[in-house]
Amino acid sequence: MGEITKAACIGGGVIGAGWAARLLMNGIDVALSDPSPAAGEFVEAALANARAAWADLVDVPLPREGRLTLAASIGEAVAGAGLIVESVPERLDIKQAVYAEVEAAVTPEAIIASSTSGIMPSDLQAKMAHPQRLVVAHPFNPVYLLPLVEIVGGEKTAQATVDAAMAFYAGLGMKPLLVRKEIEAFIADRLLEAVWRESLWLVKDGVATTQDIDDAIRYGFGLRWAQMGLFETYRIAGGDGGMRHFLAQFGPCLSWPWTKLMDVPDLDDALIETIAGQSDAQSGQHSIRELMRLRDGNLVAILKALKERGHGAGETVGAYERGLAAKS
Repeated sequence: MGEITKAACIGGGVIGAGWAARLLMNGIDVALSDPSPAAGEFVEAALANARAAWADLVDVPLPREGRLTLAASIGEAVAGAGLIVESVPERLDIKQAVYAEVEAAVTPEAIIASSTSGIMPSDLQAKMAHPQRLVVAHPFNPVYLLPLVEIVGGEKTAQATVDAAMAFYAGLGMKPLLVRKEIEAFIADRLLEAVWRESLWLVKDGVATTQDIDDAIRYGFGLRWAQMGLFETYRIAGGDGGMRHFLAQFGPCLSWPWTKLMDVPDLDDALIETIAGQSDAQSGQHSIRELMRLRDGNLVAILKALKERGHGAGETVGAYERGLAAKS
């Protein structure tokens, strides 16, 4: 696979727009295909947020922005593209129909990357003429700023496709994480699902409000996770004995009846209203756009601090910055 200078984004929602912004900020031309007449404006809004964030985050000149074009069809969008980013709704039939249109208009060498958050790539590629070129590249919102992207190959994905994807996304200033075994929902979303389920029970049982839960995360373990993750954090908790001592001390807790992770509360009207009402009380004074700007500013501040220390996600930003400097 040669250098990618043009990409096609099929789907311009939150994730698709974020991908378009990330690509455009890295000098890659993007053709967008989306049936919504507001898709172009959505991408422009994401791009404006990305410009503000990256101008504050890195200390070297950014690449010259790529050019955004709005395509009248999928076939028009993918013509001449080396990368096709699929970010359509999470329905297998819709995604497979998109791949059929894409394959009719691109060369077999083009990579098709799905943004799916949980569908296994082997299922996605089941009806493809050239399944070897499909890979899952699952990002996290905001795509233009968070570095993690989970790379998952299917049964028929070529190793060369996986290798090319890993290298390409690293070049965008991201942290490609190879999922070593194909599994539904991959790695990060499975961890998030566990916290989400437990949080729903805490709200349903009246133990905590939505703000209480968010405060528990952002004032406590979320700060540790942001720069050290889970296992390294617990290694420290084990003291000089490290992980072995931690497991010996806290391992028995796993058999205690604390969690309800194997059960899910019924999301009935009452629970939905409770959660929505508490969320409105917590954050309703801000518009979604205001919350996005607040989120991005906080993320930039955290990433800059980690960049100065060369640690965690900050090292990804530092490596990207050094790469840009070497090209200038």
